[in-house]
Amino acid sequence: MNIRQVEVFHAVMTNTTASRAAEVLRISQPAVSKAIQELERDIGFQLFRRERGRMFPTAEAHIFFREVEGSFSGLTKLKSAAARIRDFGSGEIKVASLSALSTNVLPRALRGFQSKHPNVAIAFQAQLSSTVKDLVASGQVDVGLAADEIETDGVEVRPFARYRAAIAIPDGHRFEDAEEITPEDLNGEAFIALSPEDTTRRAAEAIFLDRSVKPKVVLETPYSTTICAMVQAGLGIGMINPMTAEPYVGRGLKVIPFNPAVYFRTLLVLPPNKYPSRIVSDFVEEVMRHSVFQK
Repeated sequence: MNIRQVEVFHAVMTNTTASRAAEVLRISQPAVSKAIQELERDIGFQLFRRERGRMFPTAEAHIFFREVEGSFSGLTKLKSAAARIRDFGSGEIKVASLSALSTNVLPRALRGFQSKHPNVAIAFQAQLSSTVKDLVASGQVDVGLAADEIETDGVEVRPFARYRAAIAIPDGHRFEDAEEITPEDLNGEAFIALSPEDTTRRAAEAIFLDRSVKPKVVLETPYSTTICAMVQAGLGIGMINPMTAEPYVGRGLKVIPFNPAVYFRTLLVLPPNKYPSRIVSDFVEEVMRHSVFQK
């Protein structure tokens, strides 16, 4: 049994006559009859009774046709999938990002991408940078954005952005009129810190150590957005990626530049040794339009 025989059988059952099936398939009527005979021989039972030059389906033919209909439904889906791949690439894109960029950069990039590819499905998730890297390396997502603290084995990385760190303070804080905040200002200050593995925290701690400064760490979190929420709630002040502060500024929170400069660095993460589909390439191009390297 082959797909051509099944296609001929489906055409006969759908169009009720062999002659009409031949017209639809653009083959001769003898070719239709031959294909049906070969199919009957292959499957081991009769599909049609032949009477006065016409073919009448048997009970077995109707049962078999129900199974064939299911297969043709699947084939229709395959054809639709092929059309999506032809027109849009894979028809879907999966993206993961560190939390700091998930509420600002990524939504804007995804909106720009969607305007060009309205029929492409988008799956997005915000994760820890280490998880983003693992998802890309395992092929579960197509593109990732992660902090530069990740191990880069098993993935391809490109510099994506650099943001100068700032200090988030609550309204009414004694620093609210300051033009900048220095390490000395933070000595003994209630401080909401990033996770120990964060490269920006490590850079800041090297400065603190060099200047004999010791903030009072009251809470640790891997997320700048969480620091903003905790600062807004009055638990202390904290060093943040300023991109994350947008929803909080003017709502009980202010952002003051930190001097000397330390930076949040992020990477674009891609699967290794894999030529990207057209839609993945288009998304990478779009997201790179939002790349920023602050001084």
